[in-house]
Amino acid sequence: MSSESKPSQRPAYFLAGLLGTAGVLHFLRPKPFDAIIPKQLPGSPRAWTYGSGVAELGVAAAIAAPKTRRLGGLAAALLFVVVLPGNVKMAVDADRRKAPKHWRAAFWARVPLQIPLVTWALKVRDRA
Repeated sequence: MSSESKPSQRPAYFLAGLLGTAGVLHFLRPKPFDAIIPKQLPGSPRAWTYGSGVAELGVAAAIAAPKTRRLGGLAAALLFVVVLPGNVKMAVDADRRKAPKHWRAAFWARVPLQIPLVTWALKVRDRA
């Protein structure tokens, strides 16, 4: 197969960048992430924040490396599904706190946004 007929890997690099940035933010600004950890999870919210940051950094690295990109794309799709409860909690908490309407709308908009993120990750896997 010539290099001209290979699918672009640019979406993979953008996804790796998105996940890498999010992973770093878990360490630089952990408080907002702590707040969305469901209380039903055992242990401290900070441990979950750091653990999910490590997961995002690991998945980003797997996507960035061509040899592990296929596995990384699948891991990213699973990660986007696993964090869905945190996104729902963030939106519900904003409603309960009577946060400004535009913030509540943004938090609720994040919930269905997981669908295109999962789709993107699976396309990265399939194009690897």
